[in-house]
Amino acid sequence: MLRSMRFALCGAVMGLVLAGCPLTRVAADSGALPVTTLPKIVAHRGGTGDAPENTLEAIRQSIAHHADAMWLSVQLSKDGVPVLYRPADLSALTDAKGPVSGYTAAQLAAVNAGWTFRRGDAYPYRAQPVGIPTLRDALRAIPPTMPVVLDMKAMPAQPQTQAVAQVLSEENAWSRVTIYSTDAQYQQSFGIYTQARLYESRDATRQRLLSVLLNRGCVDAPAQHTSTAFEMHRTLTVVEQFTLGEGRSEVIATLWTPATVACFRRNPDVRILAIGVNNAADYQAAACMGIDAVLADSPSQMAAIKFGTVMPLRCPTQNITAVPQ
Repeated sequence: MLRSMRFALCGAVMGLVLAGCPLTRVAADSGALPVTTLPKIVAHRGGTGDAPENTLEAIRQSIAHHADAMWLSVQLSKDGVPVLYRPADLSALTDAKGPVSGYTAAQLAAVNAGWTFRRGDAYPYRAQPVGIPTLRDALRAIPPTMPVVLDMKAMPAQPQTQAVAQVLSEENAWSRVTIYSTDAQYQQSFGIYTQARLYESRDATRQRLLSVLLNRGCVDAPAQHTSTAFEMHRTLTVVEQFTLGEGRSEVIATLWTPATVACFRRNPDVRILAIGVNNAADYQAAACMGIDAVLADSPSQMAAIKFGTVMPLRCPTQNITAVPQ
């Protein structure tokens, strides 16, 4: 007898399955509706596809490639300084090993964060090392008019929240920064700062998306002025539990669809960021759905796609989502 079903999220992949609507070129007289605004390009980890991620070099290149916003990963050094690094261990990307929290900010600045960055068969940054920067240095390297998303990567949340908040206050940067984390503890810890701008918890966004995709309908649209972010495509493991055990099936699901976007747009000024958009088909599909911004690994490639898009972009009628004014 069927008792329950649950979903576990696995590593991100790219594909179009489950409620995906492929973008097709249509003739001017086919009833298609034009799109006049394209999604903004957010540089993932500063532009991890173009340069060593979360480094000042990546930030510099992304600015030169006309990224609209910057997404940076934050951890806390041994001496309590917010620095930019993503994995749990330094050996994943650098010539050092151990956790970020085992090194001071000065020591991390001397680590080569470009050690494993590969371009073809070459490792260009082994001869030209780039260090792990502090959050303060990154904010000063980014134009003050450019929005920044800070992805909190270390636990516990409270000490990192306090350290990041201090930097944002001293750099007068609260107004251009939005906080993201996969752990809801950061929504709680940053919630005490009235000037903080936060993405809603990943759990809340995921539940809203699945409710629509599994035909429960739009039962809980985000409140107005909410910022949301989730992958464009994601591998889902469906776990079916029953008396004699459980069964598992994996599918590649498209999470942002005309139906889910329409649900999230039910209230005014809900901002949608599609994570993992790295090709022309996905970028144009996001544009046709009225998605605000896409998180891209290579701003240089995505900028070429964006600026090469013929405007107004004509989309199949069913792919258009009206954005409330």
